[in-house]
Amino acid sequence: MNVIKIKDRQELDKKVPLMPWYVEKFVNFKLPDLSPSSLLEYVRDYDTFFSYLLAEGLAAGPAIKDVKLEELEKLHMDSIDSFRMFLMTRTEHTNMRVSVTRKLSSLRSLFHYLSQIAEDEQFYPLLKRNVMAKVSIKRTSKPKDTAAKLEGKLLQEEEIAAFLSYVERDYEQDVAKNKQALYSYQLNKVRDACIISLILHSGLRVSEVVNLNVDDIDLKKKLSYVFRKGKNDDTFKTPVYFRQEAVESLSQYMQLRDLAYHAPKREKGLFLAIANGKKEGSRMTKRAIQEMVIKYAKRFGKPYLSVHKLRHSFATDYYLRNDIYKTQEQLGHASPETTQIYAHLTDRTMAEAIDHTND
Repeated sequence: MNVIKIKDRQELDKKVPLMPWYVEKFVNFKLPDLSPSSLLEYVRDYDTFFSYLLAEGLAAGPAIKDVKLEELEKLHMDSIDSFRMFLMTRTEHTNMRVSVTRKLSSLRSLFHYLSQIAEDEQFYPLLKRNVMAKVSIKRTSKPKDTAAKLEGKLLQEEEIAAFLSYVERDYEQDVAKNKQALYSYQLNKVRDACIISLILHSGLRVSEVVNLNVDDIDLKKKLSYVFRKGKNDDTFKTPVYFRQEAVESLSQYMQLRDLAYHAPKREKGLFLAIANGKKEGSRMTKRAIQEMVIKYAKRFGKPYLSVHKLRHSFATDYYLRNDIYKTQEQLGHASPETTQIYAHLTDRTMAEAIDHTND
């Protein structure tokens, strides 16, 4: 089973009862088509919106679950514009434009369901007036724009090797005077280098890395079997190739996994950590992997690096050697349009290669 989906489903089940009854109807309607992770994001967005309505006196409350349909029907465009401005300007949990757009899109989905699909006992729409139908949601960025934002923030071919070398060896010198950091590094350096190498040589998402089990790795075929994002079939894992460079690091880690992390037989997760106060290792979390990458990136002198930028680094390099459709399949993109960002990212690299050939 996809452990992230299981965890998100559990959190979703906790949050939905705190929502108005019609949100639960919406979630149940969408559950066959959307993953629990996606629906959890929807519910979090609704929590923000309903909290705003209560704070502004646009709903009587007192709790979020008490927000009535009639109160949604009476909302003016001014209220939605004010909510948009609230999202863009609040200092706590500041929202980027893409996040604001997603929250508004989440609301559009709920309001559309209530006004166009859901019915009461007399076959009338649950929501008689849909203010969100008037809201225009513009595309936040095109592939070319995304590529421009990423330019200069990814690892190039020689930097990939340098970063891996730093994680494997050089980081130790930087933390030599910090006993706690040194101990943690010496315990986890093989695991950490393995995770980073695997992402840099396969382009796996952090969620896919978290979900990996020991038996999902085939070193001979250089294959990992992963639950792909957006696919609800928990009975099928997609085979994803990794490069030869990742084989050695995977082999080293898998040899010491059980001993170094006191792995119990019941623990199938590939990448483990021993939590404070625990004696046995358990599957690493998404946050732990993200924080681990950021730790090394800062010391390496590239604080803007993240797990996702490691994936982008692989994808850019991979695209230079393959076509857009192979890149799309390797990365698990639903649409080739998403993969287009690597075409723009590699424009400059390819131009430099041509110039170098003509020297």
